[in-house]
Amino acid sequence: MKHMNPAQAFGDFLVDVERSIVDELGGESVPASATLLTAARHLCLGGGGKRARPLLVRIFGDTLGVKADKLVEVAAAAELIHSASLLHDDVVDAGMFRRGRPTVNARWGNIVAVMSGDLLLSGALLRLSDVDPKLTASALAVIAEMTKAAIAEVEARGNLDLQLQNLRAIAEGKTGSLFGWCGLGAAIVGADPQAGKCFDGFGRRLGIAFQMADDIRDVTGTDEGKPQYADIQSKTPSLPILLAVQKDAKLRRRFQEAWGFPTVSAEKARELGTALLCTGALDEAVVQMEAELTSAVDALGKYASAPGGAQLVGWARTVARGLALKGAA
Repeated sequence: MKHMNPAQAFGDFLVDVERSIVDELGGESVPASATLLTAARHLCLGGGGKRARPLLVRIFGDTLGVKADKLVEVAAAAELIHSASLLHDDVVDAGMFRRGRPTVNARWGNIVAVMSGDLLLSGALLRLSDVDPKLTASALAVIAEMTKAAIAEVEARGNLDLQLQNLRAIAEGKTGSLFGWCGLGAAIVGADPQAGKCFDGFGRRLGIAFQMADDIRDVTGTDEGKPQYADIQSKTPSLPILLAVQKDAKLRRRFQEAWGFPTVSAEKARELGTALLCTGALDEAVVQMEAELTSAVDALGKYASAPGGAQLVGWARTVARGLALKGAA
């Protein structure tokens, strides 16, 4: 189990999850007039997503010996909540491309994107309520945490004095909280509160590592879904940017000057990005990502040595490192 590729090992499970998502989005086909469903399907189906969250649910459940069919709705809900957050994020960021395709807001407009996201959230919560009310309550808490973190991220735009601990808190709220819920949801189904706490801690730290990897990809240009240095252009204080300006006062002044204008050109972003790479901040960011992965493993406690836990640890390290070095997942 330790060296098995989860996407292959749990292929049948992912097929069942996909079937559940398709069912939530109107079945095998929907009329073109069903705008919200059509838009939601554009993002959720066939768009290159790797279903990392459903895989997490399955591996967490496997660690506790929970039968796969008991986890399908939890896994589908995790993916629907994630997709809804992407729809909303693209509106906030005015994103034009997601997973190599035009975003819903680019194709149908902001209103459709926001409402499609709301549709996915309500559908996820309704499906969970049919399984266990505790799943619905915990998912609602996570959605609230994700929303607060998204606002904190917007408020941090252009702030080169943002503390690293605050950046970490934003990453935990936006990404880690849902990763943690994947474990908590599996533990609720498996009726194991102790595992729920350990899995939530692991997932939260893993999500932070994933966000760090995403920040690294922005600088290395290995994210096929968005242009290199997009964080610099959007004035988003990422981990490499904050580390770089801490190390180089002259670079800080250059960033402050560039971010003082309403927009940052692609040329200016490349200039700043090249200077950032010369500071060694990228290597330091990778070290911090690795440290976060180590703390995630520590959070698993006794479950790290269980067969499913070993699978969880191996998969997490492989995916996070692959994100940072090779591109989107």
